[in-house]
Parts: sequence; C-alpha cells; structure tokens
Amino acid sequence: QVAAASGHTVVLVDQSDEILQKSTKGIEESLKRVTKKKFADKPEAGAEFIEKTLKNLTTSTDAVAVVHSTDLVIEAIVENEKIKNELFKRLDKFAPEHTIFASNTSSLQITQLANSTTRQDRFGGLHFFNPVPMMKLVEVIKTPMTSQKTFESLVDFSKAVGKSPVSCKDTPGFIVNRLLVPYMMEAVRLFERGDASKEDIDVAMKLGAGYPMGPFELLDYVGLDTSKYIIDGWHSLEPSNPLFAPSPLLNKLVEEKKLGKKTGEGFYKYK
Repeated sequence: QVAAASGHTVVLVDQSDEILQKSTKGIEESLKRVTKKKFADKPEAGAEFIEKTLKNLTTSTDAVAVVHSTDLVIEAIVENEKIKNELFKRLDKFAPEHTIFASNTSSLQITQLANSTTRQDRFGGLHFFNPVPMMKLVEVIKTPMTSQKTFESLVDFSKAVGKSPVSCKDTPGFIVNRLLVPYMMEAVRLFERGDASKEDIDVAMKLGAGYPMGPFELLDYVGLDTSKYIIDGWHSLEPSNPLFAPSPLLNKLVEEKKLGKKTGEGFYKYK
C-alpha cells in the first residue's frame, strides 16, 4: 500500500487468489481511512488518490513469473527460516542481476537468509512496523556482505515511501524488538512472580512511560505465538542470556491456543 501510494509499481504475491482479493479489499479500506484524514476537505482529490494508488497495484500467485521485471523484492511471509530460504533460493534463479532482495523479518538473521542466494551483496533487511501506513519507522539492516550501494538503495526506498529509516547491524531483534521483547518478557515475569497484576502493569507503563499500550495488551496484539517463537529462537542462540529465558505462563497460553486478539483470548479476553 505505501509503495503503491508513493508512485511505485507493485505486484503483490500470495498463495491464493482468495487471499489476494481479501488483501486488495483491505488495502482499499485502509486507503479510504488515509484519504479521510489526508483529503478531509477535498473528496475528489481523495478519490483520485485511491484510484491512482490502486492502478499501481497488481496481484499474482506466481512469484517466479513476476520477479523477472522487479527491482526490489520484499518478503513478508511466515517467520520460518526454512520456508523463507526456499522462496529466496527459487527467486534468486529467476530475478535479474540488479534486483535487490529484502526481508521484513523481525526475528531471523538476515545473513542466514542471504546465504540461500547468490546475491549476498544485494540482500538486506527492511523491517516495517505495524500498522505500516501509520508507523513512520523502517529498520534497514546491513549484513557484513550487504554492499554500500544496496544499503543506500534500501535507505532511499524507505524515504521514497515516506518512512524514516534507521540503520542497524544484523543482530537479534535489530533495535526495536531487541529492546521491546525482553521488556515484554520482564512484564510477564513480574506478573508470574505475583509482584503486580497485569492490569496494573499495563496502566503503569501507559501512564508512567507514556506508552500507547501496556506490555500485556501489546503481547496480545502481536500474538503470543509470535512472541514465543521470537523468544525461543533467541534463547537457542544465547541460552545463558536471562533476558531470553522462556516463560512458563506464555508457553501455557500458547499451548491452550490462547494467542491474543486474533483468537479472542490471550492475557485478556476479546469479544
């Protein structure tokens, strides 16, 4: 959406036409919300903006078929290294030499993903934040193999889509999640020890630190399965780091399929 809205030609690829239809509808709804604010007193200009953006966007279920005319591939599939590597390996065979590959992963090593291709120098991380149309930040990740030219191209692209890029080395969680995930886990441990209620912890962080959501609200929003997956991955990389220690309560909730907002219950219940 943000790439199409800033004048880029975008091909959105997913596994089925059904998913793509749902995605396109979601993008249309999101654009309507954006235009309500952006063109509050100019409805015609707003309608034109939506039409123009949607014209820049086509969809496909065949990544290999569309990659040959692409300058930049941004992967945002399931957080599973093996599946990501398989996709990159396949696309690497068909993409032009100049094409840059980027992953939107928040927890996996970009270097490991780059190693599944023959274009390690044209591979980096572009980590956007949810909800992408609203959030200004993009973390641009440079691996030891990423060329300066590639890195600069990724920074320029981030600016071209109206975002504020920050740069980070290929380290677990980059900047935001490296600080945020241990903070959320510490909140769970505080609650597990019985030191404070989850409601009070959330209120304290919202009113005391000015955060828009408390840690338990945020965990439910992110998804408890995703949070567990991240912390388990980091724990296997650094087993002795207490910040990456797994949480029995988080594990129990995930086992019970209480994954947060998306399932109707996590730390809190949702209607």
